[in-house]
Amino acid sequence: MLPQDAETLRKIVVDLTAQLDRTERLLRQLLETKTGRKSEQLSREQLALFAAELGMSVPEAESAEDDSDPEDLPPDITASGTAAGKPRGRKPLPRHLKRERVEHDLPDGEKHCARCDQDLRRIGEEVSERYEYLPAQMKVIEDACFTYACACTVKTAAKPAQPIEKSMAGASLLAQVIVSKWADHLPLHRQAKMFARHGIELPDQTLCGWMAQCAGLLQPLYERLKRHVLESKVVGTDDTPVKVLDRKLAQARKGRIWPYVGDRDHPSVVYDYTATRERAGPEAFLKSYRGYLQADAYVAYDSFFLKPERGMVEVGCWAHSRRHVYQAVETDPSRMRTVLLLIAELYRVEKLARQRGLAGEQLRLLRQQGARPVLDKLHAFLLEAREQLLPKSEAGQAVNYILKNWAALTRYIENPDLSIDNNHTERSLRAWAVGRNNWTFFGSDRGGRTAAVLRSFVASCELVKVDPFAWFQDVLSRIAAHPITRLEELLPHRWAQARA
Repeated sequence: MLPQDAETLRKIVVDLTAQLDRTERLLRQLLETKTGRKSEQLSREQLALFAAELGMSVPEAESAEDDSDPEDLPPDITASGTAAGKPRGRKPLPRHLKRERVEHDLPDGEKHCARCDQDLRRIGEEVSERYEYLPAQMKVIEDACFTYACACTVKTAAKPAQPIEKSMAGASLLAQVIVSKWADHLPLHRQAKMFARHGIELPDQTLCGWMAQCAGLLQPLYERLKRHVLESKVVGTDDTPVKVLDRKLAQARKGRIWPYVGDRDHPSVVYDYTATRERAGPEAFLKSYRGYLQADAYVAYDSFFLKPERGMVEVGCWAHSRRHVYQAVETDPSRMRTVLLLIAELYRVEKLARQRGLAGEQLRLLRQQGARPVLDKLHAFLLEAREQLLPKSEAGQAVNYILKNWAALTRYIENPDLSIDNNHTERSLRAWAVGRNNWTFFGSDRGGRTAAVLRSFVASCELVKVDPFAWFQDVLSRIAAHPITRLEELLPHRWAQARA
């Protein structure tokens, strides 16, 4: 029964309208996430409406064109280099590939000129190149160990240690399966079908067992990689969900993959798997770490920064903050677009720094002169906006998120070793997002830990421009006999240095 009072009815209609608006926005966001435009950038026309009020120009960070003026830099910041133009046209084919010369000659009847009645002389050649693909091949290696004997002794020659003893898989085959799964995102059952086309029957269970055994073999090296990353001055982290099968449950549950990305002096990434998103996972992994931790404002990290003796300093991420603001644009376009404009101005300063190749003290000075005034203006605007917004509204939550984490978000302008955002860590999770669409889930928690170990080495190889197949083939073939005191030599960045 509806109430008879008109004022009560009006309030009901207002509440239902507000609830309908929230539902429509949520559905629109979900639809955009699945099928829509992924970029959060606003057009120059949108931002120009609010830039005029602030007496600012629309920054290049929101534009598809790069029309920045080098003279926009503060006068006391000197340049160390400019971006070189990219060469145009088709690149020559790589010289390291094997070449096969095929010669094409005129028929004998065409080598005589009918007009002057003379034979044609060869004066040169026109050479063009093309790619041809040779299908992968499998071969069988027979290890024949000769045996010798005398009246009292029998001796048999030893064969080199194999990655998996008494297994039919050599190092190159294991490397191929690992790289196909964790670099190219091919599920094991698809790889099994590909091997079957070569007449080789390798069941999914066999391939899965090989992955677990390789991860176990590489576990000591994984611990060295973890130690190397945690020696960084700045570590970036995030997390992403993955489905995990559990026989005790009717449906898959969610596990978590946590990346830990080293700084520029420690170019490596190590992944950790946990069965839940509880604080215990990152707390155990970062137990010995002392330094800057850049992450989003996930509450699990809060306890790390509250105790000074813990030795960990929080660094915020403006990309996360911007995302909250962008999602609130429709509810409060005037304020939120103004905030987006000011954040874009911060990124404009970072873009100028990259164009000039600035680092160290020069980068710090640029941020102080270019970003500090923008931050002061943004902080004042947010404080004023907070007084006018409902705390539980989308715009209110976005403003409160930034103000609550203001100290962490502005820490980067004081230290040139810090970054404005945590995007480099988020990029390390892209492969997991792609992989989830192919291999769908982990078969168990053990499978999650196996994935974390193997993907850590694939990603670290990619960071230092090393072919992961070459690395796995070499390391798996000799790690069993490698001295444990020299395991660091096998880390991807050290391996690359040795072969430079």
